[in-house]
Amino acid sequence: MQPPTGAHPCERCLLRGNPAFLAVTAEDLRLIESFRTGTRTVEAGRAVIEEDHPSPQLYTVYSGWAFRYKSLSDGRRQILGFLLPGDFIGLQDEFADGHTHGVEAVTDVTLCSFARDRLWPLFHAQPKLGYHITWLAAREEKMVDDNLVTAGRRNAAERVAMLLMHLYRRAERVGMAREGWVAFPFNQQHIADALGLSLVHTNKTLRRLQRLGLYRLEGGWLRILEPHALQTLGDYFERPLQPAPLI
Repeated sequence: MQPPTGAHPCERCLLRGNPAFLAVTAEDLRLIESFRTGTRTVEAGRAVIEEDHPSPQLYTVYSGWAFRYKSLSDGRRQILGFLLPGDFIGLQDEFADGHTHGVEAVTDVTLCSFARDRLWPLFHAQPKLGYHITWLAAREEKMVDDNLVTAGRRNAAERVAMLLMHLYRRAERVGMAREGWVAFPFNQQHIADALGLSLVHTNKTLRRLQRLGLYRLEGGWLRILEPHALQTLGDYFERPLQPAPLI
């Protein structure tokens, strides 16, 4: 099957050479290409997936930052997780019985699109690729578990320390670090919504940790100055991660 009009062929994917992702055979790449329906670009602040509107598409983030969220009826929002290159989006809708989450772009994002109605035939015909999708879903569940521990048991300083280290390490792992800095396009409201803190408490906690010399945040870029201290404060000690599938 030829790549859809306007799409970038999978063999030219710049993420494929990143050691954070599993190497694939030429046959696997052809299977992924046959599952793929095209590419999509979403501007910063716009919806990738509308909340409570199941998407007919699944996506892999190719570039940029986004986040998953759910809103309450009074407008309060909980950010469920942040998304960056390599992350697979939309699988939860396949099994949802009720209202589904939304996905919003923080920066301009480019996505690879896949048809949801081809998911089961793919699992049936290509169990290896189906296993990779299951692996990605299990990894996301693990991150949700970590977020629940953060919201339920960590205090404000521990929550912020955990989030800063988590986002920095994830960005660094997929090659987004530049001379010790990573792009950090999130404002304090994003952080508050992710951690279940008030905006005032978030502001005070960020300022306190910055005064302690644990990190620097300048012009939308984050640098961790004392990684061991920040990891200890946030009780954040990730074992080395194995390469992830890239769909």
